[in-house]
Amino acid sequence: MTIMLPDPIAAYVAADNAGDDAALAACFAADAVVRDEGRTIRGVDAILVWKAEAKRKYQYAVEPVAVAETEGGAVLTGRVSGRFPGSPVELRYLFGLRDGRIATLEIHG
Repeated sequence: MTIMLPDPIAAYVAADNAGDDAALAACFAADAVVRDEGRTIRGVDAILVWKAEAKRKYQYAVEPVAVAETEGGAVLTGRVSGRFPGSPVELRYLFGLRDGRIATLEIHG
């Protein structure tokens, strides 16, 4: 079954899984904010550093399982598999979208 994701989220998942920094950077607004694992990451440059650290640490891939559009964004449920205890796990990605880009992202277990 194919999950139809909003364009910015589809681009994010594809870039994240491919490890494509340029494509990943293009997904985010310049002032984007990400919250993950108790951290708050601000701005595209910091987001790229955070993503590189996570990829190196967990060597993961995300498979979209479900998506629900919300006012101003969407909630993605993704099956994340990689090198970490309990893999695979399902995580919830709360996206706030603005002008076709990701303005906010919160990741919850």
